[in-house]
Amino acid sequence: MTKRFTALDRAAAIAGGWGKLAGYIGVTPQAISQWKRVPTARVLAVERATGVSRHDLRPDIYPREESAPLRTDQQVA
Repeated sequence: MTKRFTALDRAAAIAGGWGKLAGYIGVTPQAISQWKRVPTARVLAVERATGVSRHDLRPDIYPREESAPLRTDQQVA
């Protein structure tokens, strides 16, 4: 059975490894190794450090943003 490549794995790859990611967000690599998912308090730091979206990291608390609906009724001034 192969491990699924997660958003956190992608973030670590972008950062240059688990140690570098840990340094960027102010935790130890050992702390990250204990995460089953990114803690709520760390999601935005991981996003800032790597560009991996908060939705990809935690879709349960950050739903995908919908684009604003297009306006079809044009008002003439």
